[in-house]
Amino acid sequence: MKQFAAGELTRNTGDLFEAATVAPVAITKHRKPRFVIMSMEQFEALTDGQQSQVALETGDMPEELGKLLDKGLEDHFRDH
Repeated sequence: MKQFAAGELTRNTGDLFEAATVAPVAITKHRKPRFVIMSMEQFEALTDGQQSQVALETGDMPEELGKLLDKGLEDHFRDH
């Protein structure tokens, strides 16, 4: 995957957009990939036309899934 440093984006905007028409491009910050730029066609194919985020209420989840979530949260905060 081609990469562009965040600090270089204003100087290389044309190159970034050109590269993103072919394949997703990583935007790096402090040498680590942080964001991805891609064409709308690639995004729609990836998400199947669906929104990338969905909001649900925890009260609507099955009870067993709620118990699993509670245990995972407890384990996470106990370890940190």
